[in-house]
Amino acid sequence: MDVPLYLRPRVDPPLASLLRAQTFLHSLVDALGSPLNVLLPEVVAENAARFRAVYRRHHLSGRVYFAHKANRSSALVRRLAAEDAAVGIDVASSAELRHALSCGFTGDRIMATGPKDTAFLWLAARVGATVNLDSPGELDQLAGLVRGHGLGRVAVLARLSGFESATAQGGTGTRLLSRRSRFGTPVREAEALLSALERHADAVELTGIAYHLDTTGVEEKARALEQCVLFMDRCRARGLAPRAVDIGGGFGVGYLADAEEWERWTTALSEAVLGVRPPLTWRGHGYGLRNEGGTVRGNAALYPAHRPTAGPGYLDELLALPAPVLGRPAATLLLEHLHDLYVEPGRALVDQCGLSLARVLDVRPAGEEPGRYLVRLGMNAGDMSLEEHGVLMDPVLLPRGGEPGGSEEGEGPVGVYLVGNLCLEADLITRRLVHLPRLPRAGDLLAFANTAGYAMDFHAHHAQRQPLARTVAVERDGGSWHWCPDEDYWPITQPGGTSA
Repeated sequence: MDVPLYLRPRVDPPLASLLRAQTFLHSLVDALGSPLNVLLPEVVAENAARFRAVYRRHHLSGRVYFAHKANRSSALVRRLAAEDAAVGIDVASSAELRHALSCGFTGDRIMATGPKDTAFLWLAARVGATVNLDSPGELDQLAGLVRGHGLGRVAVLARLSGFESATAQGGTGTRLLSRRSRFGTPVREAEALLSALERHADAVELTGIAYHLDTTGVEEKARALEQCVLFMDRCRARGLAPRAVDIGGGFGVGYLADAEEWERWTTALSEAVLGVRPPLTWRGHGYGLRNEGGTVRGNAALYPAHRPTAGPGYLDELLALPAPVLGRPAATLLLEHLHDLYVEPGRALVDQCGLSLARVLDVRPAGEEPGRYLVRLGMNAGDMSLEEHGVLMDPVLLPRGGEPGGSEEGEGPVGVYLVGNLCLEADLITRRLVHLPRLPRAGDLLAFANTAGYAMDFHAHHAQRQPLARTVAVERDGGSWHWCPDEDYWPITQPGGTSA
């Protein structure tokens, strides 16, 4: 038998406590159906507090904006709305903006980002949200709405891209260009943006400079932060007065508990692609890797699932990193210029905030692969999209009785493929072979931990009239758990409607 290759999830105490409540979780699925998303609203507030602690460590002021696109939950947004003014929300559509307002956020704590149509810009301006601008054209449109509808001046951030910097030796040497982004105005075209800001000074007030980089590279983000600080000097020379730097999101999450498991699995994937070991995946899927003449080519389209430094720790590292040209830590640059810091964590702010449950419907042998099985779940790939985002992580087996994940006598680890409930060959919950402590049985649950960030509802759909996953919020009360539908959760009431 193959040696099991586990990718066991990192599970912090609040989520671990919920997973131990096996009878409670089974009763939820019995009542509400499979799949089911379960959220811990208190954890999102704790995560926000961890980000704020990094600010205090570096003596910085500013605001932590939750990137709403990471999760559509009302409970999470309402819980953050109950925090103080140092916590805001980043909305990327008019629907998200309306949702944030309905959950208790006031306009002054809302940042409007992403592609914007006229209705989105008008509502953002009307309620006093800050607008994160991507282009001079977007600025022209916003200013026209402000004047045409008699609205007050709108606070705006100018988002930049295409940063270029030199090595620190006297500003000479290799030129470094940040990766391209479709968001923001390239720095080399920023003169037109500055002119537009001056022209529309009656309608908008420049309050900050922003960037969005789709990378985990801390050095690249440090270069961009430094370039924003230098650009703000240009703004002040033009009579503008920005006071905040918005560095976006991308702080990451460490999904796996064990670095060695991640290293073993990724090494084994390369060996399987080369054909020196049996396939690890359904029909030899390589996650972007391929065999060319005995050499592994391509790039694995995988999220770095084990990250020793992520979330608030990543922000701490970024702020301590010396800027490449000016040579001082990023936090020092912000302090010297009396700038506020804005961040927009999505995945990192909902880290450990929830899980997705699926009922086992059927188990059968995997045909030509002896000793391996197909496990069909009451879920499809649109309900829980960890793999679509490149996140590989084992589910936790919750048998109908006994200890979570426990083995029974005479049984050992077994390799399974997890398949969905759609009549499609491509409906795979996992393309890779997953090892579980025993073979699941119909009626068992599989719990996918830490799915609140982009996985539990980002691609949900009504294909083949399958029901979408319902979402509930849960709270621990002494020795028991209480739940309510996501839409019924308010941080000022207890389950049942009594005041907190």
